Amino acid sequence: MKIENLATVGLGATIETDLVIIGGGPAGLTVAREFFGTQTQILVLESGQLEEDPRFSSLDAVESVGEPKGSAQTEKRIAFHGTNSRSWSSKTQAFGVRCRVLGGASHAWAGKSAAFEDLDFTQRAWVPHSGWPIGSSTLAPYVDRAAEALNLGPNCYDDRLWELMGVTPPQPQFDATLLRSFFWQFARSRVDRLDLMRFGREFVLNEAANVRVLLNATVTRIDTNDQGTAFSSLEVSTIDGMRSQVHAKAVVLAASAIENPRLLLVSATVHANGLGNQNDLVGRFLMDHPSARIGRFNIEDCAKIVRRFGFYGVKHRGRSHMYMHGLTPSAELQEREGLMHCAAYMLEERAADDPWDALKRLLRAESKKPVSDLFTVARSPGLLARGAEMRLFASNAVPERLKEAIIDFMIRKNANFVVRKFQDRGLPHKLTRIVVDGITEQCPDPQSRITLSHKRDVLGVPLAHVDWRIDDQAKRSLRRLGELIATEFSRVRLPVPLLEDWIVQDSPENAVIIDMGHTAGTTRMSDDPKLGVVDSNCQVHGVAGLYVAGASVFPTNGHANPTLMIVALAVRLADKIKIDLAA
Repeated sequence: MKIENLATVGLGATIETDLVIIGGGPAGLTVAREFFGTQTQILVLESGQLEEDPRFSSLDAVESVGEPKGSAQTEKRIAFHGTNSRSWSSKTQAFGVRCRVLGGASHAWAGKSAAFEDLDFTQRAWVPHSGWPIGSSTLAPYVDRAAEALNLGPNCYDDRLWELMGVTPPQPQFDATLLRSFFWQFARSRVDRLDLMRFGREFVLNEAANVRVLLNATVTRIDTNDQGTAFSSLEVSTIDGMRSQVHAKAVVLAASAIENPRLLLVSATVHANGLGNQNDLVGRFLMDHPSARIGRFNIEDCAKIVRRFGFYGVKHRGRSHMYMHGLTPSAELQEREGLMHCAAYMLEERAADDPWDALKRLLRAESKKPVSDLFTVARSPGLLARGAEMRLFASNAVPERLKEAIIDFMIRKNANFVVRKFQDRGLPHKLTRIVVDGITEQCPDPQSRITLSHKRDVLGVPLAHVDWRIDDQAKRSLRRLGELIATEFSRVRLPVPLLEDWIVQDSPENAVIIDMGHTAGTTRMSDDPKLGVVDSNCQVHGVAGLYVAGASVFPTNGHANPTLMIVALAVRLADKIKIDLAA
């Protein structure tokens, strides 16, 4: 595999290839990986570098005029997203989470993975604009291939998982007509045993003579033939504005659900409204996963909740995998009450006087109360010592095979401990309580959308003008989920969470709801050009050789974290492009 910087290619260069992929995130790299060892010449264009760099991150700036807004939402977004990415900033990304780096959003994700359910693909009378042109059975084989690519275990996310784990389901059970179990699993790195999968780091270790990666290569325009009916070339630029041309037989647009519509809209050389936008659909139906705090447990109840709703280990094909237990409303209840597909999960929350957080603030000279932080560090030598032990384990002093054996054993014996180490990067934190967070799909809304701003980035490309709207159905569904949990926990004699005031007082306008960085829907899939931007094969309607990968093609977005489905659709798209190129 050849990895270069566009700046070394030369001003005005013309690059020829068979298939060009815009974006080096999970979707784009998955498509490229499916061509390893073939005769097809692949070019991956990554706007950033191998590591995050603030200079490139400035290209992620958006103009946000919708949700989230307000100081409480901003503070929560900083606390939630800011710890996952060195390059993310709420000032430049007031909506969404993108990383200009090879590997894309996998630099900021939690590895949390799950497949969509049958319900997510169906047309639901209570969800306008719902329904996919393909079903779960069509995608099933690709989901299995995606799980293997993500180093995941069995694609089982409901109560059938108890049997795979070889354990008796916890008793007493919830009323299945109201609530049922849902599980997520986590994509572990094959390179670093104590980390999650980072797509860029794993991708560059492969030998593939037919694949070339160009870094510092930002696409500024997609060009077609004179009629606008077939892809022809790309204009691509370095961060310093040095332009080149890329000619290819086909292109995959895999640059995120914000950047995909932005690029289609700015590519207006032939069609004034942009590519694929003959029916004014590009950028519409913008979705994310609205998330809000539902409740919290008293400290004395935490152990009991962790035992039931913590993490479980499953051995599969010689590897151990981690699954997280949560809850979702039954399909019957969703239909009866007109609810969106949503889910709740339990999280351990760090104490305000966590010693590792205090130490990091001191070392970075960011402490607003240095004396207080010094005392916090001094009071917790035990936690700091355990952190040093974990850092030693993560170092080269411990052989990789031994690390793998130890981690697999611990997953089977105490998955909660292992996941805590993954989440904290090996640093033990002081915990104070268990909280209940809710996540929900959205009702697709054509007025929730991305258009072009009058402001431009350093390359002269208009910024994405983002108007994300949170529908009332999503808010009502999160509130109802909280009520269901409180009622059912009481019935089965589990500790009952203290529900948030916005649920108790039925005031959804007071809920602090943020986006999860799971942007979707802006180039939605439909076989009818009047209802979607791409067809069921993810080709842009009316433009041969132009394909789209990523969550932007989702007609609805379920409640599950999207990466597994993104990778599954990318695998399927690669198979389709192989057929098209051969023809």
